[in-house]
Amino acid sequence: MSSEDQAADDAAPGWDAITAATDRLYPGQEPRHVGTLVPWALGGPDPLTGISAWKRTDPVPHWHYVTYGFSELYEKESDDPDISGYGFELTFRLACDPLAGEPPAWVYNMLQNIARYVFKTGNVFDDGQWMNANGPIAKDDPTLLESVGFLFDPELPAIDTPNGRLAFLQLVGLTIDEERAAKQWSTRKLLEALLPAMPLWVTHLARPSLLDRPEIAAAVREGTARDGSSTGLLYTDTLAWTREKRFLRSTLTVVEIGAAQIEGLVGLLVLRLPFGKPLRMIGGTARLAFEPGTADLVEEADGELRVQLTPATLDALIRTLQPKAGSYTVPGLDAVRWDVRQSTITDGAGKVVKTIG
Repeated sequence: MSSEDQAADDAAPGWDAITAATDRLYPGQEPRHVGTLVPWALGGPDPLTGISAWKRTDPVPHWHYVTYGFSELYEKESDDPDISGYGFELTFRLACDPLAGEPPAWVYNMLQNIARYVFKTGNVFDDGQWMNANGPIAKDDPTLLESVGFLFDPELPAIDTPNGRLAFLQLVGLTIDEERAAKQWSTRKLLEALLPAMPLWVTHLARPSLLDRPEIAAAVREGTARDGSSTGLLYTDTLAWTREKRFLRSTLTVVEIGAAQIEGLVGLLVLRLPFGKPLRMIGGTARLAFEPGTADLVEEADGELRVQLTPATLDALIRTLQPKAGSYTVPGLDAVRWDVRQSTITDGAGKVVKTIG
């Protein structure tokens, strides 16, 4: 093999672009780096090629992790010339002891778990989104943080690489009530409200909910009442609907939904429809759209079940549906039966850790 061929094989322009961005932030500092032994493409368990972590002291001591592998690190393979791979790399800032010598390893596992989800489903993340972790984000450390929000890393702007553009998305640990506030208002606006209490959105495992602070709770209440919710789409494992013709009666629509989704659905409907905003649910191949209207209407359009609700029927739906297995009929919407199914929550190993309904 010629030296030119060897250089071509070793070329990693995407990797080099990420390194150049972090070098500008941490000039002269060698990061702690963990690489993947067996590549994902060859059957390895870890999709990310590597994860680096830098230690810093300001504004609070913390580790700053950056991934390598959501974007295209080597040659260009995807069809979109403007976007590198999935279009982002993840970052995470974890508070630490100023004397800590090595970054906690559980963060590497968390980032690889998120990568497995993205690589298997093709679902990508963006600024202003959130994700429930189905349990504490740190498996072996006591913490109330069981969710994460996503926003652009405040110190790593998007970059153009030879393989396309990519953004740096930072994960921020959230408590369950903070996640609920993000869904009911806006993840990005919630994180902005939390920023004075967590500079650079550094995650502290031992912290309580920041909604315990009266000034933050008041800001969230006022913002939610003013803006409604920015969450227009819910994903669920349990969602299906069928339409059954009935003799001398209108068609019966049967909607099947998981009990775990009821509380979130009800909470978002009151913060979407009265503000003139629709709410959609997707589960597998099933799609369901709730829309505000001056008349109640249930119809199928382009494979999606469309449910249009008047304010009175919306109020009845909210009062009727319960996170408990059973069949429910809403006054004013008698042609629809809502079948709520029991939901199970599993951990990363597939073990059932919670049953709802």
